[in-house]
Amino acid sequence: MHAVATVPFHLDRLEPAEMSRTARDFADRMAARRSVRQFSPEPVPMDVVEQAVRAAATAPSGANLQPWRFVVITDPVRKRALRHAAEAEEREFYSRRAPQEWLDAVSGMGTDWHKPFLETAPVVIVVFEVHQGPHTPKPYYVKESVGIAVGMLITSLHLAGLATLTHTPSPMRFLNEICERPAEERAYVVMPVGRPADGVTVPDLSRKPLPEVLVHR
Repeated sequence: MHAVATVPFHLDRLEPAEMSRTARDFADRMAARRSVRQFSPEPVPMDVVEQAVRAAATAPSGANLQPWRFVVITDPVRKRALRHAAEAEEREFYSRRAPQEWLDAVSGMGTDWHKPFLETAPVVIVVFEVHQGPHTPKPYYVKESVGIAVGMLITSLHLAGLATLTHTPSPMRFLNEICERPAEERAYVVMPVGRPADGVTVPDLSRKPLPEVLVHR
């Protein structure tokens, strides 16, 4: 083993009242986050997307190997190819492979194999897991690491005023060809990004109350 170099670490020390206010304000802002399936085609500032990816890439990861790749797609031709390929997989999934319990669970949410948001949204981010390959070391806790990074990406985009949707067509291997990524990278999620379309609505869902998800011991 070799010693890892260290540097000083500083975290602002907030007074309890300010800590509470900051935590509550953040929770309130995140409580307004919703997944959106109808996007405005209006372009979004690319520097906002890049800074959100920068924030996501600060996520903790196993052995600090940072096993993620963020492919940002804005080219209309590539987005159209992505939509057509995803819809082909989703059509097969919804008609033949999806278990009935899944179909029952999403029956009231208006989801089916049609995925126009993949073409309408001005930006689509495809997040890949990076596994061991000719030029990449063996990573650890890949799914956990990438999952945390995706959560931070969604948060960053939401706080910047952009809506997102997490889309996971099954299977997703076709994304390597569309995104021109090597075999050691495996698609984790497809995320349309943009402003919500005018007049958009979302399902009237509720979150579990805090006492139902929080346990003190």
